[in-house]
Amino acid sequence: MVLNGKVALVLGAIKGIGKGIGLALAAQGVKVALNYFDWEEELEGLKKDFSNFGGQHLVIQTDLCEVDKIPGLIRQVVDHFGRLDLLINNIERGGWPVVHGAYVPQQWDLEMQTTLRAKRWVFDCALPHLKASGDAAVINLSSIAAIVGRSGPAGMIFNEGYAAASRGVSLLTETWARMGAPCVRVNEIMLGLIATRHAEKTRGWGLLSETCKKALLDHTLLQRTGTVEDVVKTVLYIIKDAPFMTGTVLRLDGGYILGGEEVGEMPEGVV
Repeated sequence: MVLNGKVALVLGAIKGIGKGIGLALAAQGVKVALNYFDWEEELEGLKKDFSNFGGQHLVIQTDLCEVDKIPGLIRQVVDHFGRLDLLINNIERGGWPVVHGAYVPQQWDLEMQTTLRAKRWVFDCALPHLKASGDAAVINLSSIAAIVGRSGPAGMIFNEGYAAASRGVSLLTETWARMGAPCVRVNEIMLGLIATRHAEKTRGWGLLSETCKKALLDHTLLQRTGTVEDVVKTVLYIIKDAPFMTGTVLRLDGGYILGGEEVGEMPEGVV
């Protein structure tokens, strides 16, 4: 896909991964709509970082948990730029046991509303415009919590509600790939421990003991946490260089799912 002149909607764009993706797309000549809701203190930094791109971006504040506001968000993007070609579905709550403790019903509901439900209604409202593009792409950002749940070293950072919502995202990815075909590709990046999300530069990471952090890294084959740049490179690869990929879930976790178990020497056998 040639990106210059395309229009993208990036959710959760106020900082971290969403902001990094938005900046990378803008550098490729994409006109970017940047949606956010909270973290208002980051807004001036966002505007400053995008100031080099002139009028090729639009900052919109929307509470995506209020689904009745989502059609207005999509309409605002299309009215401003005239089209929509890319959707970066980057919105979640990501409840940490070490931060929030045990779930209460309100926390569970907020997790489902943010991590799962909002993605669905944004895609539903955006799909007609993505199809009209003729060559569009959607990327859902989710988490390896969908696989590991609240277990092992990750039990301090992944709640089962977040894990359940993340697993639901994968089902949506496969369904949406069928709905969007052949002109809208839909793929998913399942994130592991990434800076600004379940690793450094988060409140939860600062609450973990050094022993817990070491256990998490020991369980990761590459022995490090991921960076925003790691995510950005993967997003650009899917959009630009993987035109035959749709309905696919990529794990970007440094090998956490495989664990830190060593491969033993081959036994001599008995034959």
